[in-house]
Amino acid sequence: PLARLLAATIHSVPLYGSRITPYTDGKSKMEALLAEIARAKHHIHIQYYIFCDDTTGCRLRDALVAKARQGVEVRILYDDVGSSGAKKSFFRSMRSEGIEVYAFLHVKFPLFTSKINYRNHRKIAVIDGCVGFLGGMNIADRYVRGTEWGSWRDTHFRIEGSGAAGLQASFLSDWSATTKRHIAGAEYYPAAERHTDDILQIVPSGPFGKWRALLQADSYAVSNARKRIWIQTPYYLPSDVLNSALQVAALAGIDVRLMLPARSDSKVVDLASHSYLDDMMKAGVKILFYKPGFLHSKLLIIDDSLTIIGSANMDFRSFEHNFEANAFIYDREVNSEMKRIFLEDQQQCRRIIQHYWRHRPLYQKGIESIMRLLSPVL
Repeated sequence: PLARLLAATIHSVPLYGSRITPYTDGKSKMEALLAEIARAKHHIHIQYYIFCDDTTGCRLRDALVAKARQGVEVRILYDDVGSSGAKKSFFRSMRSEGIEVYAFLHVKFPLFTSKINYRNHRKIAVIDGCVGFLGGMNIADRYVRGTEWGSWRDTHFRIEGSGAAGLQASFLSDWSATTKRHIAGAEYYPAAERHTDDILQIVPSGPFGKWRALLQADSYAVSNARKRIWIQTPYYLPSDVLNSALQVAALAGIDVRLMLPARSDSKVVDLASHSYLDDMMKAGVKILFYKPGFLHSKLLIIDDSLTIIGSANMDFRSFEHNFEANAFIYDREVNSEMKRIFLEDQQQCRRIIQHYWRHRPLYQKGIESIMRLLSPVL
């Protein structure tokens, strides 16, 4: 039923037999991406919300330039607001080497539009139509080295096989919308080898159209869970429908765990997120604060065979305003591996106890409530 829902709302078809490799740190993900780029023969498609011109960004740029000089087609999409910190000369240097580089939804005044305009929050790479990458990691040093106050914990997937075709379709759709040029052909969708027995759907979503595919699919998956719902998200600013579904599941005895960073990169968002937690704990949801650094992973584990991973946070912006892309993976082995990773992360968390949480200062509760009113635009 979930697969049919996604097919009906976003025309996402089930794709069979992909080999999926998870990465939980930026260094291993970047090395894997650079290794695939080095092996590229025909084309490389790169799309990121944040593309910095720091050491990490320059490493990727140099790798792409080297392949462009070998005659490989290289196309890059970056979000104009998310990547506003990079110098224009950084992108010009790639264009001068024959790389096609475009900004998604160009804006003249990024400072005033970063929280209002629709942004492309996807993080996608596709190499030769055979291998793709999807997840929460952007191109910047902090994803590899961490922050001044802690490590950067994230999740990204390498998808080899038919799943790469779903990522390719998402990228080329954005490419067509941005450049007004349509790209198609067998060389972009090569025949895929069947590596496993898993099934996945690539689910792009955006602010246009009748349906909010990710919100509907997550809500449906949560409502139909029978054993567990384990969540990792850097921000928890949910819709009323999803928030209620999680509380109902916990009240019904489902093992609901919500893992958040003890400290995120936004104090305002932290305050708004915290305003939801008291009611969650009253319903029986286990709240876990990840301590070593910033938890930026976007992961949803349902029962024993469904895993959802991608770029979407569990907040209003991801569900209502941003262009996002998630993978819905129907496979017990992938689910088991992600449960293992979740439990490892849980060892580095502090469980929030409702009794103590309820007695935090009154002024703090007041500020959290005010910030909650701003949740739809945070």
